[in-house]
Amino acid sequence: MKRIFKLIEKYFFIIILLAVAISLVYPNSFKWVLSEYNGINVLNLLLSLVLFTMGTTLKVDDFLRVFKHPKEISVGLIAQYMVMPVLAFSLAEMFSLDAGLTVGLILVGTVPGGTASDVITFLANGDVALSVSLTAFSTVISPILTPIITLFLIGNQIHFNPVDMFVSIVEIVIIPIVLGLILNYKFPDFCEKLKDYLPAISSIVICLIVAGVIGANKQAILTSSAIILIVIVLQYFLAMLVGFGVGYLAGMNKKQIVTVAIELAFQNSGLSTSLAKTHFPSLTQATVPGALYSVWQNFAGSILAYVFRRYV
Repeated sequence: MKRIFKLIEKYFFIIILLAVAISLVYPNSFKWVLSEYNGINVLNLLLSLVLFTMGTTLKVDDFLRVFKHPKEISVGLIAQYMVMPVLAFSLAEMFSLDAGLTVGLILVGTVPGGTASDVITFLANGDVALSVSLTAFSTVISPILTPIITLFLIGNQIHFNPVDMFVSIVEIVIIPIVLGLILNYKFPDFCEKLKDYLPAISSIVICLIVAGVIGANKQAILTSSAIILIVIVLQYFLAMLVGFGVGYLAGMNKKQIVTVAIELAFQNSGLSTSLAKTHFPSLTQATVPGALYSVWQNFAGSILAYVFRRYV
């Protein structure tokens, strides 16, 4: 059984491409992902499951590390919440994206780093401890910064309630992480055993989310795929280049530079998709950038991890 889960983790980028292919050919196959059962939003529930698994891998030391390595953590967080949103907004303006795609792209830029960055950092032989801390910190402060920055960038053009977004992020992100932390604190041995299975479980859940969103927006994706795909690829690689530049200017070592670059390029696209669906329901294409970004970052990241490990 453990071997199967390891294979799922190893070949995640192939599985997600397969899920995307199925959702495009049979768009209703994953329709349930975007539905509600007894008032419970399935998409948010799935995302909370991913964040809960992340919480079970964290310890208090991951948050205390900021006092041991303040420069690296601070540089990474500043770049995360200053560079990424501005980059997303600039690309949306440059390519004259419509309102829905603009909102979706900006949300990809304003959400915290994704948990997949920790796995890719490990595969790339980067600083895993730094990656975990950056992901944890950026996630914990996201209920405050994500709504504020999003409001600053699009508040004058598109109305939404930042307080409601704050509440959503607390429900989807903070509560599951805290529950995971408590479980890890109370039952550390049990959570240690779970580590062999959690990456694969998270990978499957992310595949379901991406497939659900892409299936529901098949027509929108096919009609605007060329432009938005170019923007997504640009956003990813520019984020990575900025990460390299910021890390180098901050005087970090090679492993830390690679880590910051990966952390910036890997966004919590599942969260951006959930926020788009919840807070911008009239903009149907707002969920598209997050779904496409998830596919691209995992596909490209798997390849780049090999390159970094071998040549950097």
